[in-house]
Amino acid sequence: MSAALSETRPRAVVHRLAGLRPGTWLLAACGLLILLCAAVPGLIAPGDPLAIAPRESFLSPRWGHPFGTDESGRDLFTRVVHGTRSSVLIGVLSTLLGVGLGAVLGLVTGLGRRWLDAAGSRLIDAMLAFPTLLLALLLIAVRGPGVATVIVAVGLSSAPGYARLLRSEVRRVSRSGHVEAARMLGKGPVAIVWRHILPGALGPLLAVATLGVGQAIVWASALGYLGLGAPPPAPEWGAMLNAGRTYISNGWWMTVFPGLAIVGVGVVASLAGRRLSARWAGRGGAR
Repeated sequence: MSAALSETRPRAVVHRLAGLRPGTWLLAACGLLILLCAAVPGLIAPGDPLAIAPRESFLSPRWGHPFGTDESGRDLFTRVVHGTRSSVLIGVLSTLLGVGLGAVLGLVTGLGRRWLDAAGSRLIDAMLAFPTLLLALLLIAVRGPGVATVIVAVGLSSAPGYARLLRSEVRRVSRSGHVEAARMLGKGPVAIVWRHILPGALGPLLAVATLGVGQAIVWASALGYLGLGAPPPAPEWGAMLNAGRTYISNGWWMTVFPGLAIVGVGVVASLAGRRLSARWAGRGGAR
């Protein structure tokens, strides 16, 4: 019996992989390429992103320089690839910070008493009413520019949205039938929250957090464009956009390729988040 099961499991995995749509394979390939650029950028672009060559400045895209060169002769392809690490790192860390803070606030408001829920909800509404980039600029003005400040600023800005989502999910799951059954069986509050409420409430939050990674990368690039992110000459996409805007008329590639990188990573993260959200909604509907 066990041998038969061990033989059928690989077949089931192969059958499931073969049934995936071409769009899913393309999304997975793009995600793998982004991860490779972030983890081992030297494998994709082995050059030095900071190496200057004044005699090769302002070269248009060509063989040897597929993205062209900038005003200092630095290869833009190398800089864009090596800039993936900082941009993805900022997006992931700021999203983790926002999800962590939002989870704490969402659980407190969703599981707390009525007065605590009212106070937490007013705090969430006040933070949501404050423009995201303005809140980030305010924090940067207090702490000063830098990568760490950008991570904290973007994380704090995204936390209220995650808190509101988790609060609503906690309220919904708390009123479900299996939670009521667990209460009737005499299970304690900690066991109910840990075994029944959190698994049902955190799934949608994690799916939306995948969407938030792309949005966080866009926000971090916007701050980098304003000169508030990684200091130059670091290969950061927003800073590269800012450097290329001066030469947009005769060096369009200095702006187009970093912009395409920002848009591409944002689209891949958004599509992945939508797939996860749709799959989680399908599981919830099946229940």
